[in-house]
Amino acid sequence: MKLFKYIIIGFLFGFGMWKLEAVSTFRIIEMFHFQSFHMYGIIMTGVIAGIIITQLFKRGKIKAVHGETVKFNDKSHEWWRYILGGVIFGMGWALTGVCSGMMFVLVGSGYTVFIVFIGAALLGTFAYGVFRKSLPH
Repeated sequence: MKLFKYIIIGFLFGFGMWKLEAVSTFRIIEMFHFQSFHMYGIIMTGVIAGIIITQLFKRGKIKAVHGETVKFNDKSHEWWRYILGGVIFGMGWALTGVCSGMMFVLVGSGYTVFIVFIGAALLGTFAYGVFRKSLPH
């Protein structure tokens, strides 16, 4: 049961996202129509937390689970890659009405149709793995 702690953290994360209504199609549509700050607030909270935690790792204030230092690789300065990736991710998000991480929360909430979306996401991940060597990195 070494993975039990990760299951608990995943459950708490999913429950929190469900309670924050981050899985609500209504909230997502509201966000893409710029009618509400709700989802942007959730996203900005995550981005700010990520920045703080990354800086703590880089400065050696915190270490990984088993005590090892985390090494961060420099990002590519080819900005078009990030724009293209963001557009593809955003289009998928807008078309399905759900963020990729929330698909699991929705299946757990009883919306079993999202098993199809999880399958499509896994297929896309598999396709990336197959074609990775021929893609620009």
